Amino acid sequence: MNERRYRVLAIAAHPVQYMAPIFRRMAAHPALDLHVAYCSLRGAEAGHDPEFGASIQWDIPLLDGYSWSQVSNRGSGGESFFGLRNPGLWKMIRGGNYDAVLCFTGYLNATFWIACFAARQSWSAFLFGADTTTLTPLDGRMWKRRVKRVVWPLLFRLADQVIVPSSGTRELMLSLGLPGDRVTLTPYSVDNDWWIQKSAEIDRASVRTGWGASSADIVILFCAKLQPWKRPLDLLRAFAKAKLFNALLVFAGEGPLRSQLESEAAALGVASRVRFLGFVNQTQLPAIYTSADLLVLPSVYDAFGVVVNEAMLCGCPVVVSDRVGAGRDLVAPVCPELIYPCGDTHALAAILQRAYASRTWLSGLGYAARARMETWGPPENIAGTVEAIARGVARIDRPEGYTAIRTGVEHAPLETRRKPSE
Repeated sequence: MNERRYRVLAIAAHPVQYMAPIFRRMAAHPALDLHVAYCSLRGAEAGHDPEFGASIQWDIPLLDGYSWSQVSNRGSGGESFFGLRNPGLWKMIRGGNYDAVLCFTGYLNATFWIACFAARQSWSAFLFGADTTTLTPLDGRMWKRRVKRVVWPLLFRLADQVIVPSSGTRELMLSLGLPGDRVTLTPYSVDNDWWIQKSAEIDRASVRTGWGASSADIVILFCAKLQPWKRPLDLLRAFAKAKLFNALLVFAGEGPLRSQLESEAAALGVASRVRFLGFVNQTQLPAIYTSADLLVLPSVYDAFGVVVNEAMLCGCPVVVSDRVGAGRDLVAPVCPELIYPCGDTHALAAILQRAYASRTWLSGLGYAARARMETWGPPENIAGTVEAIARGVARIDRPEGYTAIRTGVEHAPLETRRKPSE
């Protein structure tokens, strides 16, 4: 048994509601001495989210239970390459004597490359996350696909380990020529226990009454940003095609398509059976999922789709397009027939009609959804992460007598450092 404890720096663009519980579990793991460096505090502090089109601040603690610091961002804060530019990371990594650096910022920013080169100079294992499942860009420009086919194998070979959240991403990495032992699955997870507990506390009938839904109605839910790539209009049109008269369609989320959705709902004659909840914060989401009968995620691209985890933990079965990463790992094991070709509103309408006609089938899917999540959660994620760190560190052959350049880093060194087991 390897009893080594690894000193780890995780770098994240900003606090995220589904990563905070993962960082807490990593901090509590006996094999890890974790510090998280944030490039900004967007999410933990109120700020404008351009995709929601509103000021957002998550209503759960994002910074409790683990060691963290904010590294000053000298970039623009936007989505350009220099949107994230945190030169202080160089000093932190060079002076931190880290066994491993985990980068979760994506590679299209200056901060990623600062972290990569600093880790190399410090003889620290460099690990980074990738979640894409396809080479095809959202805008459909095939020249980008050809460039990725050439560049990505070189990019991902910079990592001592690539950590991936789904089997689809792992398959893509292997297709690019990465060795299997350089790609580790760390299942895309939320705090399963929290969702199950909160779901059990919900007065489902009361929530549904607030929507104007009776016990005999079926409630179909869309829970995501109202953005074009999420394709909420597909669901609205499929709902109208299905002619489900004792049914409600609930949109939980905000974004630029809201006015178009409202107008089209009226034009299709279903406005009286459609509800728009706007932005729903984290503590309110368990009530939304628990009170719905079916969640639909029709995205043209979702690397994973964390709402799938959340809904299934609340006992709500999920329908996804074949462009949603979670379909393969979470939805297909429950029922492959809940996956339909993206953009095919007739196929989606047929699934809605089947769910409407067979409540027994739908109820059984809810139980199966929660059962699937029993082996896809934080324990599996942390086990994969520790394995990836161990593999990455094993690739680094530090020169004998190497000492980090001490620069007053706040994250204090471990009192003891053990050599890896032979």
